[in-house]
Parts: sequence; structure tokens; C-alpha cells
Amino acid sequence: MADPLVILVTGASSGIGRSTADLLHARGHRVYGTSRRPAAHDAPWSLVQLDVTDDASVAACIAAILSAEGRIDAVVNNAGLVMAGAVEDTAIDEARRTFETNVIGAIRVARAVLPGMRARGRGTIVNMGSLAGKVGMPFQGLYSASKFALEGLTEALRQEVAGQGIAVSLVAPGDTATPVVENRVRVAASADPASPYAADFTRVLAMYEKDERAGSPPAGVAALVADIVEGRKSGPRYTVGPIAQRVMVAARNVVPGAVFQWGMSLYFGLKR
Repeated sequence: MADPLVILVTGASSGIGRSTADLLHARGHRVYGTSRRPAAHDAPWSLVQLDVTDDASVAACIAAILSAEGRIDAVVNNAGLVMAGAVEDTAIDEARRTFETNVIGAIRVARAVLPGMRARGRGTIVNMGSLAGKVGMPFQGLYSASKFALEGLTEALRQEVAGQGIAVSLVAPGDTATPVVENRVRVAASADPASPYAADFTRVLAMYEKDERAGSPPAGVAALVADIVEGRKSGPRYTVGPIAQRVMVAARNVVPGAVFQWGMSLYFGLKR
């Protein structure tokens, strides 16, 4: 293997982030994984404090790694928030929190590492998207919207920095067996039985959770990320996860929009 890379993985305390950090460490790289509460977790790699919603926290984290290593070769923007609830029920603060974590957080980290990557003429940024960033998922509309936004952001950034020797890719997993079921944040109003969406929300959320518990292991996502970071893959976007979900997303580009929406609503029992 070539010289070890210095790699930052945000949101590495569990799930896809933890699996990715573990694999990259096992391959001999110098891994810095982040958590908002690093003292609550153990890891064989460096676990550092980072809140991607806070400018000062991002600046301090990047500065500390650069001080210790002199460079950051790759970043995996994995930190994310899954907000569940009806769009109408979602308070503006709840919507803002979702975008602040899933989109603005990725921008903060990218802005912090790009100057150093540009100075060295190389670097890799991997943004963790979702198949929900291609298909609007009922009662996860804000999560879908944030991942749609990350798709566009990644495409634009990739073009902007291509001439600087910096590679940018997006990885879009389907359902993955991680603690997302326990960590999902429920919109306050939709969790209230008085919401006009309460019954549908409860039923659809149970469907999501069943699929997530039976999802693909995070090791598959980690292996794909490692291939990108180590230079074996360099495309703009990759999907990974259950084949049926990947086929469904691909079908959206072929099936007429109204028919696709009808099928989705029928599947979730929302077609009256």
C-alpha cells in the first residue's frame, strides 16, 4: 500500500461512520473520527470532538488535525440528522436544524479543508448522501430535501475544484442496518396524536424502521468509501445497498413521474 492517508470521518461514533473509520484504520491510514461527545465512545483511531453545526467547533477540529499531521488528505462528510414527520407539521426550527447538519455542516467542513488540499494539489471529499436524495420519502421530506440539496452541492463542488487536483464524490446508501432507528428525530407535531397526519405517520415510520433493521450491513458502504478515498474509484456518484431499492431509484428516470408517484403512494398506503 502507498503511504498512509490522513483521513477525517465526521459522525464516526456509530453506524456507517464508525464502520468506515474502522476499515480505513485497519488499512493502515491515520484516521480522525468525530463525535459531538467523544468521551462517550472508544475507538482504535483518534476520536475528536466536532459539531458540524458550529463554526468554531469545525475550525478548532481542523486546526488540531493540521497541527498534529500537517495535512488532511481526505474527508468523509458523514455526520447527519434524520428528521421524520409531515412537512406541514415541521417547525421552521426543525427544518433549519436538518439543513444545518446535513448540508451546511458539509459546507463548513469542506471550506475548512479545501485551502490545504488546494495548496498540495490533491485531496478527496466524499459526501454521504442517500437514496432518499433521489426520491422524496413521505414523512421524511426534510431529510429527503437535505439529501437532494447535497446531491446538487456535490456536483457543483466537484466541477469547481476539479482543476485543483481535488476529487469530490457522493455515496448514496439505501437502507443500512445502523442505529438510525434509535437516533431518528421525530417532528414534535407529527408525534402528537392530534396531528391530522398521526396515523399515517406512525404506520409509514414503522415500515421504514422494519426495512432499516433488515438493511444491508454498513461494511458495504465503508468498502465503497475506502475505494474512493484510496483512488480506485473516482466517479461523481455511487449507490450502494439493497438492490430492490437501487432499482426503484433508477426506475424513476424511466417511469413517468405521475405513475412513479402513484406507485409510491400505493406502497405506503397513502393513495385514497
